[in-house]
Amino acid sequence: MKGIRLFLVRKINAILIFIILFCAQSSYSQDIFKIPIYIKDKEIWVEVAKTPEQRAKGLMWRRSLGRDEGMIFIFESEDYHSFWMKNTYIPLSIAFINKDGIIVDIKEMEPFSLKSHTPPAPILYALEMPKGWFHKNGIRKGDVIRFSR
Repeated sequence: MKGIRLFLVRKINAILIFIILFCAQSSYSQDIFKIPIYIKDKEIWVEVAKTPEQRAKGLMWRRSLGRDEGMIFIFESEDYHSFWMKNTYIPLSIAFINKDGIIVDIKEMEPFSLKSHTPPAPILYALEMPKGWFHKNGIRKGDVIRFSR
């Protein structure tokens, strides 16, 4: 009888751990707010990282991004906000954007690199997209992002 109870307790514990891990993953993806933004004639859907915790995590641990999907980082004030690729599997391109929505620079970033990528001027936003996305879509320094059409 003790053997059966121990077996059942272990099974129940395993099921509970699975449920907790599944719910934690689901709740993370539900906590991330997505919005459309526009650059030239392109509409892209981005997750919004606006809290210090969201910005610190960014796209770490992700294995993929959709074709026209990315993450926008919104800061409280304009500054020389730097980025790195620690624990990030996906090769990314980053656009540094000032308070007027103008792209001041675009850089390519390699997975797991600890190299710091710093904008040439103070920024209020940064937009991460799959590597090469900006070039493939003809988006360059000086282009403007918009939060509405």
